[in-house]
Amino acid sequence: MNVERTDFISVPVTDMERSKSFYRDTLGLQPVHERGFPEYQLGENISVYLLNMEQIGSSFTSPHTASIALRVPDVASARAELEANGVSFEGDTLDTGVCHMAHFKDPDGNVLMLHRRYAPQS
Repeated sequence: MNVERTDFISVPVTDMERSKSFYRDTLGLQPVHERGFPEYQLGENISVYLLNMEQIGSSFTSPHTASIALRVPDVASARAELEANGVSFEGDTLDTGVCHMAHFKDPDGNVLMLHRRYAPQS
């Protein structure tokens, strides 16, 4: 098998209009399309796909708890911008010695992370 890339990440949501507003307006993600199951571009090679579980015969059981890392040029600046737009973060920005990380949640509780690696990968 040859996996070429990840095309999208599915994110379960309960209120599609609220979620579209959060991903489009609060996070500033560019829509690929907003009909049916809306999709928003994350950088060059992946998108986030909002999924209303009831529309596919399932149910929303819980949000993602493993974070989706959003690479930003500067974690502190991006965090300040989101906080000014009412986004609450979970704890302080972490410095792991190789990257900065700041965790927050979307309106349905899905965990997202602002991320920037500053040390070279070994």
